[in-house]
Amino acid sequence: MTQRADTAHALTPAPLAPPASAGPVDEFLRLILRTEEDLLSVRHAVRAATLRVGFGIVDQTRVVTAVSELARNAYVHGGGGSLLIEYPRQGGRQGLRLTISNSGPGIADIEAALGDGFTTGGGLGHGLGGAKRLMDDFEVRSTPGHGTTVTATRWART
Repeated sequence: MTQRADTAHALTPAPLAPPASAGPVDEFLRLILRTEEDLLSVRHAVRAATLRVGFGIVDQTRVVTAVSELARNAYVHGGGGSLLIEYPRQGGRQGLRLTISNSGPGIADIEAALGDGFTTGGGLGHGLGGAKRLMDDFEVRSTPGHGTTVTATRWART
């Protein structure tokens, strides 16, 4: 029987269930990104999730680095947002899926934003593309004026 545990940051309203299209998921956790402290909470929660899945130190670092970039983008460029942590299973493999959403201005050109050197601020422009390279599966959905959702999954190595 599939069991879901839903835990949210204390400042959030009652969280929603994950989307029906999420596939088989044992549990999920939703966190809200509103403050700098929330960014730290996200990193800690994702690190704990990598341990739960059984990732080695290299994959732990990859996933935490990717979520740090994605969460900071949601906070800085999207005005805050949320992170959904899920534990999908596929063909006997266990994974960690991170979905970060915001209601910010959106991304007008996703392909350009994924390229190295693209920046809307003072950074080096490796963030979104770098996060993509650190994960196994990566999808960006964005509508200018209505926000962005990034879903990134890393699968445990067998």
